[in-house]
Amino acid sequence: MREKVEKVINKIRPMLQADGGDVELVDVSEDGVVKVKLTGACGGCPMAQMTLKGGIERVLKEEVPQVKKVESV
Repeated sequence: MREKVEKVINKIRPMLQADGGDVELVDVSEDGVVKVKLTGACGGCPMAQMTLKGGIERVLKEEVPQVKKVESV
């Protein structure tokens, strides 16, 4: 599952980088919890939680059905 998650994150990454941010995959647990770290401009952005839930988590759940939730660490 980690490989699938990495592929999806690599698709999302250019959109974040266009705004000066990035996302780093930290962990993928067996129970479907994906842990990521938002870096660059995303790290301190007030919209980071919306980006995480409305963007990254939504796309990951669509493309990798085993993903239950995404958490920022």
